[in-house]
Amino acid sequence: MGKRILISDPTLRDGNHAVRHQITQANFAAYCKAADAAGVPIVEVGHGNGIGASSLLIGECLLTDETILRTARENLKHSKMAIHAIPGFCTIQRHLTMALELGVDVFRIASHCTEADITQRHIDFARKAGKEVYGVLMMSHMASPEELADEARKMEAYGAEALIIMDSAGAYLPADVTRRISVLVDALGIPVGFHAHNNLGMGIANSVAAVEAGATIIDGSARGFGAGAGNAQLEVLVAVFQQMGYETGIDLYKMLDAADLAEKSMIPALPYISSTSIVSGMSGVFSGFIKQVNGIGAEHGVDPRDIFFELGRRKAVAGQESLILEVALQLSKAKSGVAHA
Repeated sequence: MGKRILISDPTLRDGNHAVRHQITQANFAAYCKAADAAGVPIVEVGHGNGIGASSLLIGECLLTDETILRTARENLKHSKMAIHAIPGFCTIQRHLTMALELGVDVFRIASHCTEADITQRHIDFARKAGKEVYGVLMMSHMASPEELADEARKMEAYGAEALIIMDSAGAYLPADVTRRISVLVDALGIPVGFHAHNNLGMGIANSVAAVEAGATIIDGSARGFGAGAGNAQLEVLVAVFQQMGYETGIDLYKMLDAADLAEKSMIPALPYISSTSIVSGMSGVFSGFIKQVNGIGAEHGVDPRDIFFELGRRKAVAGQESLILEVALQLSKAKSGVAHA
């Protein structure tokens, strides 16, 4: 038997970004059943930015957190149900308590890559409740490998049982992943994982690089359904790891069936590497900004690529969506000034 890779599937969470958080209850139920039948170990569900994030600024979810969790729990008989929880959006008293009551198995507590301090109370709460808890560092390209290791050690000290880094902007090349995962594996006494985005076409290659550097947890979505150009494509990961001799415990044929189901019933347009996706990766800006950047750019007559590069210069992160309009207005004003000069 080859080395075991634990697959976590955020199709029903990251994929919500791609449809403005409008995945239906029927879609949640059907995909959960299919993923469960395929033997997917962990199925992550919720608003694209996690539990408690539905809002006018971030995007209002079609369903309440409670409806999502109840629906997923009813249809996941073997797979573990996971949530993504960012302190600030997610409160302990309201959201984590509800998640416990509704049967969430895996709590992925996330912060910006240099702000692990904010996760201590959430990690501690879920661990004391006897749940499986992972620490997640988002936008990880914005910190050096050594800085990531320092933040990861904090999460480990708080009680996290694994540490995941997210390439939220799809900015990495394989060598970048190798350096960071290697440092984290050496620095930590808990498993290390990787969450890819495909903005530069590196989703699968970066996931393979992560495993070869010692990662044992990998995220992947059916058909790559996720923010921006999407995530690493789950069914491809299963096939590639099988070819490499790694064990995932996922039935390839049933996973292919689940991906076919997702494409036909839930994904109006398959993720692809658009011009703005490429620039999002190059500028290191969160992939989930793409729809708003494109829309606001068109409304104000500003090239969305220019918006992305300016957002990257300002080191914008998720939760700062209001910056998109601010940047667009400034670029439009500058453009108008040049035109009248």
